[in-house]
Amino acid sequence: MSRPSQSLPSHATLNQNPSSPISETKPKKGKKKEMAIFSTHLFLLLFITLSLFLVVSTAGSEPELVADLLTLQSESKSGVIHLDDRTVSKFLTSAKTPRPYSFLIFFDATQLHDKSELHLRELRQEFTLLASSFIANHNNSNTKLFFCDIEFRESQSSFHLFGVNSLPHIRLIGPTAKSLKDDSEQMNQGDVSRLAESMAEFVESRTKLTVGPIHRPPILSKKQLGLIVALLLIWSPFVAKKIFAGETLLHDSKIWLSGAVFVYFFSVSGAMHNIIRKMPMFLVDRNDPNKLIFFYQGSGMQLGAEGFAVGFLYTIVGLLLAFVTHVLVYVKDATAKRAAMLFAIFVSFWAVKKVIILDNWKTGYGIHGFWPSSWN
Repeated sequence: MSRPSQSLPSHATLNQNPSSPISETKPKKGKKKEMAIFSTHLFLLLFITLSLFLVVSTAGSEPELVADLLTLQSESKSGVIHLDDRTVSKFLTSAKTPRPYSFLIFFDATQLHDKSELHLRELRQEFTLLASSFIANHNNSNTKLFFCDIEFRESQSSFHLFGVNSLPHIRLIGPTAKSLKDDSEQMNQGDVSRLAESMAEFVESRTKLTVGPIHRPPILSKKQLGLIVALLLIWSPFVAKKIFAGETLLHDSKIWLSGAVFVYFFSVSGAMHNIIRKMPMFLVDRNDPNKLIFFYQGSGMQLGAEGFAVGFLYTIVGLLLAFVTHVLVYVKDATAKRAAMLFAIFVSFWAVKKVIILDNWKTGYGIHGFWPSSWN
């Protein structure tokens, strides 16, 4: 306010002495120069103050972000923080790098939970188990790695920001990642499709952090175990009486025969593979929703239906071999023996040929017999 009050007398003086224009114009130029210098100094002072304020506020925001993440983690029962477009911007895109934390994000889509071939529900449970085990092993003092999930319908912009086009998808965002799509690392499908232990190996290899043992909930609760023990104690006298009398199912030869056939079928059909990998029996054709796919071409995947088909063919061969070696030897009629033997050979040859054709179709590798060169 002091500058305008000084210019008014000068302007008044200029009007009062029109005969000396030179002596009055020089002070006016000096005043403008002083005002320009003062404005420059004021601008520099404001710029330095604003820069210091931004540095201080940025330095103080990192502990606040970590504190907010710990609060969100404690509010979640499983320890998995639910993110949306706003929180992604707050903790990732707007946060200054290097950030003091890393994110392991599970990308989810509720509308795809019904598609059994994706196994999103099971993978989400394994991811939750990984997060809760990591937090428990570190006594809730973790400030380096946070486990999060993003839902497609709520955060389509974030899906586009990460470049996620297919599910299942798990991505690790490190402290120095600037581009969420290019600087982050996607978990391999092999690690995603397996259990939480495989996910833990990925985390340990990329972050150099120790996850620790996976704490899986017990199959049976204490109440269920107590009830089972009580039933066994009540039932044990009756079981002991049956055992001593030889009247149990274990004394029946037909039960043992059926069990042996079941174990053989279970072994050759790949049923254990289907159970461990949770493979579906069939798939729906993407080009024709009314069409079902029972045989999938490609060695990396085996559907349950094709495993059972191969197991059925192998079981036929095994039963025919058992019939020839244990039953047919007691037949006295030579003609019946020859007819049964030819039938067993023909059916076994047909079954094995079908298995070889299926293997060639799936893998692309041909299996053929090496005949003598004179036969060609």
